[in-house]
Amino acid sequence: MTVAWKSLALIAAAAMPMQLASAQVAPATRPAPARDPMAPLPDAKAMVTPAVPALPIELPPAPPPLWSVGDARALLAYIATLGSEGLDPRDYDPAGLDAALRSGDPVVMSAAATERFAKVASDLALGHVRGKDRQDWFVADSDLNAEASALLLGGALQRHDIVGALRSLLPTHSQYGSLRAALAKADKANDANINLIRLNMDRWRWLPRDLGNKYIIVNVPAFYATLVENGVVRWKHRAIAGAVKTKTPQLTVQATGVILNPWWEVPPSITREVAGKAGYIAVKGKDGKVQRWRQPPGPANALGKVKFVMQNQYNIYLHDTNARSRFNSQVRALSHGCVRTENIMDLAKELLADDGGEWTAEKVDETVASGKSQMAKFVKPLPIYIVYFSAAALNDGTIVNYSDLYSRDAKVIAALNDYGVPKAKPLAKPKTKTASR
Repeated sequence: MTVAWKSLALIAAAAMPMQLASAQVAPATRPAPARDPMAPLPDAKAMVTPAVPALPIELPPAPPPLWSVGDARALLAYIATLGSEGLDPRDYDPAGLDAALRSGDPVVMSAAATERFAKVASDLALGHVRGKDRQDWFVADSDLNAEASALLLGGALQRHDIVGALRSLLPTHSQYGSLRAALAKADKANDANINLIRLNMDRWRWLPRDLGNKYIIVNVPAFYATLVENGVVRWKHRAIAGAVKTKTPQLTVQATGVILNPWWEVPPSITREVAGKAGYIAVKGKDGKVQRWRQPPGPANALGKVKFVMQNQYNIYLHDTNARSRFNSQVRALSHGCVRTENIMDLAKELLADDGGEWTAEKVDETVASGKSQMAKFVKPLPIYIVYFSAAALNDGTIVNYSDLYSRDAKVIAALNDYGVPKAKPLAKPKTKTASR
């Protein structure tokens, strides 16, 4: 019986197709051994073959765009006129560009012209003085970067309008134009006056070219805060800036609203002046130690009745005051750094009602009368520029000189002229009209 079954099995195997039979006996089909379910999974990282790091490839720099001789000569001629913008043409090496033009080599000429175009464009858009030489200036200005400069140059070469492209970078504020006109009329022998004008022209270049349709600008040396809308002064009142020991930094920040009946969080720098005094509240930590001091809303509050909400790392903001008689002083460098603003409640009411805001003047008055601290938001954020202009120009070209209360001008002029600050001979004060407002 057993022999018969074995014979039948052999006959069946012989009758199977050759491919199927081969598949059944192929060693490649041997099943993998079963994995112990209790064994840990293999480390995926160990199973991956480490990639071979690619060697850095140093690409050659892109060749400069080709300039026509006419465009290069237009740039050379424009560099010669940069004195009218308060810049020194020598900073842009016109002799080097002239030599490249005379070389007759289009590649050499194009490289020289491209380099000088980028430098001129950068200084017209962002100012000649940079970084710490600006002296406590923290206003962000992103009007021009390398990519935008390259695009500007490409369009200028295509249109053959080098001068027009560069002039498009100049500040549009009317005060820059007035200073430019004053510089053209200035006595060329009066170096102090010329340097003062050039310095403040450069400060305008440190600001964004477009300040916005509506903004507040606070000029610290002038002690004024001004609301400007569509290029027209809408509101202007006196301000009190930081004392010499507690200077007001120059910055730009978005104001999102106001706090009515604000608490005053006493800065650490003056904690000793108020610690333990009546009217101040100690804030203690879990260990029972005093961490800081606060002053509640009320008639004695140093912030007055309203404080603008403007988040910034310097903790600088516009606010009211309980000592309004200080606005009558001619020199108003009296604060700990913040900007006390005259009639700021009226300004707050106007801004809160703008753009269909729900905060009417009556609602503001009711909230202030309640004595409770409350946030009131603007419908749209408002940019605020806190700046330092030590001179302004009137329409007739007369220069109005403000006090350089933080003694910054000489250092910035030294950077503008690229020389060290003179020690033996201090900067002379220009004979100009003194501001009476």
